[in-house]
Amino acid sequence: MGVFVFLPLVLPLTAWPIARLAEQRLHPRTATRLLAAVAGVSAVCSTLCLGLLVIVGTAQLPGNPLPDGWSDPDVRAAVPYDEIAGRAAIPALLAVLVSCGIAAWRQLRVRRRASGALAGLPPTSVAVLPDRTPYAYALPGGRGHGRGRVVVSTGMLAGLAAAERRALFAHERAHLDGRHHRHLLTVHLAARANPFLRPLRTAVAYTAERWADEEAAAEIGSRRTVARAIGRAALLAPRAPAATLPALAAVGPVPRRVAALMRPAPMGRAWPPVCTAAGLAAWGAAFGTTVSALSSANSAVTLYFVLHAATTSV
Repeated sequence: MGVFVFLPLVLPLTAWPIARLAEQRLHPRTATRLLAAVAGVSAVCSTLCLGLLVIVGTAQLPGNPLPDGWSDPDVRAAVPYDEIAGRAAIPALLAVLVSCGIAAWRQLRVRRRASGALAGLPPTSVAVLPDRTPYAYALPGGRGHGRGRVVVSTGMLAGLAAAERRALFAHERAHLDGRHHRHLLTVHLAARANPFLRPLRTAVAYTAERWADEEAAAEIGSRRTVARAIGRAALLAPRAPAATLPALAAVGPVPRRVAALMRPAPMGRAWPPVCTAAGLAAWGAAFGTTVSALSSANSAVTLYFVLHAATTSV
């Protein structure tokens, strides 16, 4: 087990270089999927290793319900600095679980409120709400409800020209088709599980919007129109309904998105060349994620056999 149990807690640092380079050098679709996968795997691995440390730390507490053999010196020797790390991991894991639970509950509450606002409306792909407050977002659908609906207020539609409205609908449909809410929720929970993953949450929030921008530009055939729609929608509704509900005016910085649309469309390369900075950063993030997964698996298997031996020998 050794120091391997600590590696997944700090290896997310290897993803920091790709978090920024992905925004600039990779196609938004590739960047979103890559960063969400790295964040998700890294968060699971670090949480698992915290759980392993908690087992060792809890076994040392008086009156714990665990088998007596689990507090044996041989078990504690499997974890370096067991007296400090084992007990420190208990409040750390509790904080992770509470933080992720609160984030998931808030997301569910926002989804339920948004769905409740649509009660009584026809089950169309676009829901127009009679509201002067300008907003528009993609509301994912649950089981049996398809991919979701585009929700837009009359206040937002009144502030956009006809071509900009088409860009808005194309943008939000791209969010639904790409299931961007899943990527956003993944990185949101991952950042709660491990603070080292926060740069990836920020990066994915941006690249998911850029992905939808590019899809909208390709659909309506005008990058400039999408750029105008983004800028005007951001002025009308500068705040998004929730961090994991994609919206045209949600995440920016908006000037960077507009500037990107003023340039030619990015190449749809699936993976950056190794000889480039983005390629090296991507391979570094992939290597760190792989090592994190192997380290957590090694720690889990090792501790299982140690605990099994300690239990059967008692």
